[in-house]
Amino acid sequence: MRILLVEDDPGLGGAIRDQIAAEGHAADWMTGVGDAAASMSTAAYDLVLLDLNLPDGSGLDFLRGLRARGHAMPVIILTARDRVTDRIAGLNAGADDYMVKPFDLTELSARIGAVSRRYAGNPNPRLAIGPLQVDVADRRIDGPEGEITLSQREWAIFETLLRRPGVVVPKSQLEETLYAFDAEVESNTIEVYISRLRKKLGRDRIETQRGMGYRLVRK
Repeated sequence: MRILLVEDDPGLGGAIRDQIAAEGHAADWMTGVGDAAASMSTAAYDLVLLDLNLPDGSGLDFLRGLRARGHAMPVIILTARDRVTDRIAGLNAGADDYMVKPFDLTELSARIGAVSRRYAGNPNPRLAIGPLQVDVADRRIDGPEGEITLSQREWAIFETLLRRPGVVVPKSQLEETLYAFDAEVESNTIEVYISRLRKKLGRDRIETQRGMGYRLVRK
């Protein structure tokens, strides 16, 4: 996933960014609502981690603005505000989860996974993709001959397809996934990664829809 982190504390922000990267996600870290808004105007995000007390504005107002403009990606609030009224305000503004600082980074990872699975329409962390058993939480794929290992970028593309099973995902969306890793994306880059995935997962597991994109075959 590509995650937007909005946090002005340098120590905490760096720790969260490193945790996200260790989990195989890409993170864009912004320290204020202005930079966050600018970033959202140029990139598509799968999830937002949002502090409420920011130097140039209110994270809660930023969240309300996202929802008012129709942005539907999941948002997890990360804040020191621990009153029940604060939690209610955050959830009513459109947050999907609310974590009070200080928190454990591994719990944050678990909540990111849980929220993203709910948005993908399947809260179960274990999925059957034909003969493959996929553990989304552990990023593990077991095939008929044992565990299948994917690189971080291969997993990122696979996860993007997995979040929309049976639906054609445009090539441009898959390219955006790799841009988030600061990867150089040439005209045939996606085709190269799709070819690698087919060799590991099965040639019939990913279909090409010419001029449209790629589709993950569940059965």
